[in-house]
Amino acid sequence: MTDDAALDRALAADGPLADLLDDYSPREEQQRMAQAVAAAIEAEDSLVVEAGTGTGKTLAYLIPALHSGKRVVISTGTRTLQDQLYHRDLPIARAALERPVRMALLKGRGNYLCLYRMERTAEEGRLETAAMADGLQKLRAWAGRTRSGDLAEAPAGSVDGRLQPRVTSTADNCLGQNCPLYSECFLMEARREAQEADVVVVNHHLLMADWALREGGYGEVLPSADVYILDEAHQLPETAARFFGVTVSSRQLQDLVRDTRLEQQREAGDSPDLAEHAARVERAAAELRRALGESSRMAWADAGEAPHEAAAELAAALESLTAALAPQAPRGRGLENCHKRSDELQSSLRGFLANDAESREVAWVETRGQGFALRLTPLDVAEHFRRSRARHGQSWVLTSATLGVNGSFEHFQRRLGIDSAQTLQLDSPFDYARNTRLYLPASLPEPRDPRFDEAYLQAVEPVLEASEGRAFMLFTSHRALRHAADWLRARGWSALMVQGDAAPKQLLERFRATQGAILLGTQSFWEGVDVRGPALSCVMIDRLPFASPGDPVLQARAAWLKDQGRSSFADHQLPEAIIGLRQGVGRLIRDTADRGVLVLGDTRLISKPYGRLFRASLPPMPLVRDIEAVNDFFADQSSTSS
Repeated sequence: MTDDAALDRALAADGPLADLLDDYSPREEQQRMAQAVAAAIEAEDSLVVEAGTGTGKTLAYLIPALHSGKRVVISTGTRTLQDQLYHRDLPIARAALERPVRMALLKGRGNYLCLYRMERTAEEGRLETAAMADGLQKLRAWAGRTRSGDLAEAPAGSVDGRLQPRVTSTADNCLGQNCPLYSECFLMEARREAQEADVVVVNHHLLMADWALREGGYGEVLPSADVYILDEAHQLPETAARFFGVTVSSRQLQDLVRDTRLEQQREAGDSPDLAEHAARVERAAAELRRALGESSRMAWADAGEAPHEAAAELAAALESLTAALAPQAPRGRGLENCHKRSDELQSSLRGFLANDAESREVAWVETRGQGFALRLTPLDVAEHFRRSRARHGQSWVLTSATLGVNGSFEHFQRRLGIDSAQTLQLDSPFDYARNTRLYLPASLPEPRDPRFDEAYLQAVEPVLEASEGRAFMLFTSHRALRHAADWLRARGWSALMVQGDAAPKQLLERFRATQGAILLGTQSFWEGVDVRGPALSCVMIDRLPFASPGDPVLQARAAWLKDQGRSSFADHQLPEAIIGLRQGVGRLIRDTADRGVLVLGDTRLISKPYGRLFRASLPPMPLVRDIEAVNDFFADQSSTSS
């Protein structure tokens, strides 16, 4: 049987998938994608494919990838999607092909219990709350039962957000082969399984971390592979920028200070000056946080004199701690690790402070709560990505439901340095013309108008009444979200799930379980969220998702593009906003039987010339301007369902 015939058989109406999936039906789009993926693997080529919602893209790449018999790394956007791929989709594909495929799931080290750090935390005995102490005891008991050490499987309520850093390792504080519990390490066992597997499922953060390590000459995390499949590929440019840059955070500094004190007590009790040097770093970090002021994102050049002086003192304190740790490092593995981390943090901070305006990197600072992060971010990751692809694999498949702008992949390919690749665009098979409406309320002011927030909420409340709740309200800012939540509560809407009130997973569970619920969210709910059926019948988006003009990375990238003779708006801001809007819109229709209304509050969709590009990039949803058309749509839905 030829490869094409084998794929056709697997995806046929009477094929093995039909036996494995109750609701399976063959889709032309899925079959076309599977053939294109198989061809790219066979030809050792690259393929960029946009597969609209409902295409069945996961099985469309899994079936040919497993059928090829080659070693495959599959990377996706989130840990949730990783788990779904590994526990649900891969077993189905393997069963459909009846092939003995060895599979492995590999996450970042922060997802695995570190036995050494757990015991050091128990030994230290300095937990702030009774709940953390209780969680630690639950984890110690669970550690004797678990095979994977994956904290996603830990007892409910055991992993407090403040406890997790105390019981997991980072690349900075891991002792590696010098760890006395190395032979029992859950992370190392997961990596060993990955090295022996035919198919390894990772996420983009881990993939980029591995590539950054290799580029810096620091080893590797992932096994080599013949085929790389990157799902949710629209996330890759920003994820790559994070990992090919430099970060010095208050979290790293706090961990270093705490570990230095602990290791000094355990291994160098006759050297109390180590604790004094650590305390100096702690004071300098706290002073830098105070100097930075309110929570914000800003270019380091705009931070002011006080933060610059505080950062210089922090660098001096790290230099002093590094020098003090150097003669103590041979006394124990923990002290040796602290010395290495202090030296690397000092070097990273010096590099951050030495960055100049001519660099192709932007130095900026982000503050949140009591924490901060100093970041050096590359303005362009194309060359990094191009080099990494050249080192790894023979075949590449990059896919997502949203890669293109008005049918073109030029923006996506340029950002990742993909100079040549086969491309394929597959529209969603869903009937948007029949099952959706795009409602743009008439007479709304533009978003910059101070009257906008109030006018928008007044315009969408009748839609909420018509849909009887059952809505996602997506916002481009936390400020707008909080204002809307207060406004709706004051108007008597009670079934509200508001981002920040609970973990996103919990909010989604409550939304699905509550009749007439309204979920208010920002970026966390624009993508990767799947609610099928009438529980979600309306998605409301207040503004077109343009990045904030005050964002320091955007400002630096705009200047860099201008120096190249390119337009920041046309070449970057506009296509990024279009892809972002498409992600938000994608929450509405998740199944052939779904019906719903998309509400957009931004009149620039029709008042600005670039609005045509937005509309051309969206599914074919009939545009309506009158609330009566929305009422009629929901009335028709009610009569149909009854």
